[in-house]
Amino acid sequence: MANSMQFFQDLMPSLRIHRWTPSALRKHLFKEETETIESLCRMMMNSDGEYSSLLLAERILNAYEKLGEAERLDFFKLLSTEYDVDADDLKAAARAYAQESDAENLLRVTAAAEPGRQELLRRINLVSGGTRRLVKMREHLLAAIRENPELKKIDTDFHHLFNAWFNRGFLLMEPLDWTTPAHILEKIIAYEAVHEIESWSELRSRLEPADRYCYGFFHPSMEDEPLVFVEVALTDNIPRGIGEILHRDPATEAPENPSCAIFYSISNCHRGLAGVSFGNFLIKQVATSLKLRFPQLKTFSTISPVSGFRRWLELQAEERDDVTSLLAEFDAEAGEDLQLDLEKFAAIYF
Repeated sequence: MANSMQFFQDLMPSLRIHRWTPSALRKHLFKEETETIESLCRMMMNSDGEYSSLLLAERILNAYEKLGEAERLDFFKLLSTEYDVDADDLKAAARAYAQESDAENLLRVTAAAEPGRQELLRRINLVSGGTRRLVKMREHLLAAIRENPELKKIDTDFHHLFNAWFNRGFLLMEPLDWTTPAHILEKIIAYEAVHEIESWSELRSRLEPADRYCYGFFHPSMEDEPLVFVEVALTDNIPRGIGEILHRDPATEAPENPSCAIFYSISNCHRGLAGVSFGNFLIKQVATSLKLRFPQLKTFSTISPVSGFRRWLELQAEERDDVTSLLAEFDAEAGEDLQLDLEKFAAIYF
């Protein structure tokens, strides 16, 4: 995996400007500590030179990463107001297109409809690590939107750009196993979102056995940061519960001819990529890869927790004795009729 990632990173050496930018020249061209992030953005958008634009973009990110929560909110409000669509320009372009619907007027409409902050974000994205740092910026933005819904229009631009930058054609599917470099395995432990991994030995139990597989999507601009990963168990039958997979006796041998591929955990790794869909595509690619390797596989299934279902059942138990009994059975993992009873209540829950 490291070789394939390095190949893509080496395609863009000119973007890694820290390798060839003399620090003395940077200080000569720009007063490092005096300009605000607002003035840096204005200078970058007014810059015609690629080199100076890259320098300014790098400094914008450096300045942003030093901001506190309140200052980040001010920056987002700046993007919202100063780099928004010019309504008068858009109206004029629309009127011209309504009168004469030619290619030139259509181009005017599309140009006028694009907020200036999209171009600002594109320029920032060109610096070394720009994509990864913008993903973090969007994570901050999504948190700010909870109390400031007027900032949602900025997220529309982020979402639009990320959908293009993280196009499926740029994604690399890589197998992750016990021989994967430790700094990547650490991220699997940190990002696991469904069934927490509490130790290296637990991670090893999910990656090393012959019937356990893990795959992740990577992007050249995110370096060794996984975007999403999925964990798979090969079995003879569909398990009755996740415990059969996670708490299996280590002495149990892997099935010789498994017929089922159980996708028991899928984790999106970056909140800043919320709404940019990877999971379904990854599952389909993994299923295809496993089918080629194990032609006898007939069943592809998931085991996923139902968000809020247990809490809802506990509320029902306060008024219904049958639910209380059901929860006791569930905790004991006892009773062959448990699944049917759970399905009955799940139908009500949904």
